[in-house]
Amino acid sequence: MTEDVEAMVSIIASVAEEGTIGPEPPVDLAAWALRYRDTIASDGADAAWVLDDGGLVVGSATVHERTAGVLYLGMVILPEARGRGGGRALLGAIAEHARACGAHKLDLEAWVENARAIALYASSGFEVEGLRRDHYRRRNGRLRSTLVMSRLIGDDSSTRPDQTP
Repeated sequence: MTEDVEAMVSIIASVAEEGTIGPEPPVDLAAWALRYRDTIASDGADAAWVLDDGGLVVGSATVHERTAGVLYLGMVILPEARGRGGGRALLGAIAEHARACGAHKLDLEAWVENARAIALYASSGFEVEGLRRDHYRRRNGRLRSTLVMSRLIGDDSSTRPDQTP
């Protein structure tokens, strides 16, 4: 497990250089390692997964219950491992976990410029709930916007509660 945390932290630091995730370089490695260890040790709905490719960790995902029944999702995959189904596999494992722990919803935020991630989430049942316009100030002073996306959890064949059959 220790090597997984080290790999997860390394991936966050690497992908942060792209500007496609929330953390900015230089990433506080010790703080992220502590955050991951706490998530892994959690007895509640918080959980973490790693994406393994031939014995190498190439991605990870975490969920945190920020409000009762709603799991906030974060996912990161190294550039060379993208487009091979790993993100979709992580999302499947997360949905299974959400069902098992009784969550009714997954939510996340994605930079509005991150079309690849937005397309993956949309094709996996996530819908845009809103826009956080100029919400996040980066270290350089630039303001960035995110899409808020979510997916209801339950029987995949059911209709959404706010829709009539």
